[in-house]
Amino acid sequence: MSAETISKQISLKSQPSNIVLIEPFIEEVRMRLNIADEMYGNILVCVTEAVNNAILHGNKADESKEVVVSIQKEQNKLTCLVKDQGCGFDFNNLPDPTAPENIENCGGRGIFLMKHLSDLVVFSNDGSNVEIQFRL
Repeated sequence: MSAETISKQISLKSQPSNIVLIEPFIEEVRMRLNIADEMYGNILVCVTEAVNNAILHGNKADESKEVVVSIQKEQNKLTCLVKDQGCGFDFNNLPDPTAPENIENCGGRGIFLMKHLSDLVVFSNDGSNVEIQFRL
């Protein structure tokens, strides 16, 4: 693992097709920091889910709005911040995707996955910002 400190950012128009731009963005960070495969997979899933939520739910796929993704690595911590221009959501009252009544729902698992694959998930700005942290 590299001791390098990095800061990288990408801005995306709120089009669902732009989600594919996240993988090369994360891959570049992975290569620079020599991140292991399992950690890379967790980071990729978490950031992709956060961006998907920001585009579809936060910005309502409004192409005039942007989603900004930034990644910073300092010491043994990688922090991914995803910001949308939506009005936020009540992140304290989310349905449990593992509850029997929700098991067959198509959606509703993104935040659950983010919380289980990362070390810390923090929502701010009424839920329009999500910070996802990984210990490296």
